[in-house]
Amino acid sequence: MPNTDGSVEQQIRIKAEQGDPTAQNDLGIMYANGEGVLQDDKQAAFWFRKAADLGYAKSQLILGLMYSEGQGGMTKDSSQAVSLFRKAAEQGLAMAQYNLGVMYARGEGVAQDNKQAVEWYHKAAEQGEAIAQNNLGAMYANGEGVAQNDKQAAFWYRKAAEQELPTAQNNLGAMYVRGEGVAQDDKQAVAWYHKAAEQGYAEAQNNLGVMYANGKGVAQDDEQAAFWFRKATDQGEAMAQFNLGQMYFNGTGVPQDYAQAYMWTELAATQELEKAVKVRDSLVKVLTPLQIEQGRKLVREWMAAPPQASQ
Repeated sequence: MPNTDGSVEQQIRIKAEQGDPTAQNDLGIMYANGEGVLQDDKQAAFWFRKAADLGYAKSQLILGLMYSEGQGGMTKDSSQAVSLFRKAAEQGLAMAQYNLGVMYARGEGVAQDNKQAVEWYHKAAEQGEAIAQNNLGAMYANGEGVAQNDKQAAFWYRKAAEQELPTAQNNLGAMYVRGEGVAQDDKQAVAWYHKAAEQGYAEAQNNLGVMYANGKGVAQDDEQAAFWFRKATDQGEAMAQFNLGQMYFNGTGVPQDYAQAYMWTELAATQELEKAVKVRDSLVKVLTPLQIEQGRKLVREWMAAPPQASQ
């Protein structure tokens, strides 16, 4: 709240101009978001750099993110991003450790090195950073930069899943389906898929639809399967588009509709889903020219204004 000495912005600016890195970082955030001042990316970067040069870890992280994405008026520079992430990471800032791990995993601004990625993910994961825990789980699951270990993968996925990270919830659900690192348990898989699906995570919505379609871990229910497939198709999930197309072709969970079947299969095929390409080509041989043209019209309409464009 403002005080007798002036506005919040004035008080922060005075401290920033006196060399207080916390105030400099706060002023940078104000300029970046247009809070109390006119939005100005150049001024935001100016104050973030001031604080970063004084060793303020949060500003180093923010400036690194601006360089890594080429945002906030900054030219994309992965090497600068890595340098800034490293400075903040070495001060123990978990999100900087995670981002440094990402740069090593991708080989952006630094030589690609999965072992270094694992090391930095681990530092952030041990501080409770959910996305780092998920990525560390994936490294263990795939044996990248560390010996392959499903139990460790499941351990770190669970840590992140319990913090409501939908990616991790979906990954843990998949581990339960396959019985990798945990005892195989379709009910547990459904529970974790459902948590992620309710957060709008498209891959989990498709996976949950598959569980309903097959009656695994839950009572078989084609209408629920179609419901979740549609949720995922609205986000452009190729497997869900293919699955929903199959349901329209067979009339399971939805009224049989060959034009809709063609539409969803074609949309999945345009994303180079191999089995969708094969089924699309077979549909061309069995559907009437009118059904195919109706399907293609639906494809054009969907691509002109896909549901996610209005969200």
